[in-house]
Amino acid sequence: MSSPTTRRPKHRARTGATSTDDFLGGRISVVQPQTGHRAGSDAVLLAASVPAHAGERVLDIGAGSGVAGLCLLARVRGIDVTAVEIDPGLATLAVSNAAANGFAGQFRSIAADVTSSGKTLAAAGLKREFYHHLIANPPFYVERNVKAAPDSARATAHVMREGGLAAWVRFFAAMAAPNGVLTLIHRPDCLGELLALLEGRFGSVAVFPLFSRSGEAATRIIVQAKKDGRAALSLLPGLVLHGPAGGYTEAAEAVLRGGAALNLRGSNGGKARER
Repeated sequence: MSSPTTRRPKHRARTGATSTDDFLGGRISVVQPQTGHRAGSDAVLLAASVPAHAGERVLDIGAGSGVAGLCLLARVRGIDVTAVEIDPGLATLAVSNAAANGFAGQFRSIAADVTSSGKTLAAAGLKREFYHHLIANPPFYVERNVKAAPDSARATAHVMREGGLAAWVRFFAAMAAPNGVLTLIHRPDCLGELLALLEGRFGSVAVFPLFSRSGEAATRIIVQAKKDGRAALSLLPGLVLHGPAGGYTEAAEAVLRGGAALNLRGSNGGKARER
């Protein structure tokens, strides 16, 4: 997917070349590495889908430089976000980004591998059954199916170890508070595996497809589920991102640049709505 960011000239920090990128039409400004995994429209769409309210705690898993959590903080005032990221450098960068955007008091970042033991995760500061919302952008590919990128940071962000997705789902279940809501973005061909892994842990699943253009197959899915939920699965109409000329559709523009929410639970069937 093309990026909704506005990129400023790159500069070089001690961690390597970085760029400063604007999201939500400039409401959020984030420094992120020039190489490795870079946040774009997936992070913004993920954040737009979270039905959070003031006073709730959010865990952003695989947070990178913090874009999804910061976009959520820009839309929903009064929440607290904890980011967990395996790369210590990115975890530190996320804290700096939060402070630069005025969210230092509502954002913390933990450097940890979510597949670690419960004892290790607790020692890092993660609390079981504590978070009202979990958001995640897991690595999209399994190592047996792709050749890993030569850049180690990019490979870690994009390629999951064999059995890794199951470990992530176990982590989701351990961290979610009773009735907590999980929202994640992934590839459509992983839906079957995801549903099987969520069964018995999360229910009331809603699947929201993202289409690059009208008439084409979905390129991403947003999956939302409630811990111990019992409602039937919902397959929603989804969102078309690009029009015939290649630019964003009006609905996509409202989310990516205007900061509108995507309602996956209400009666509007997942249509974009203004804050």
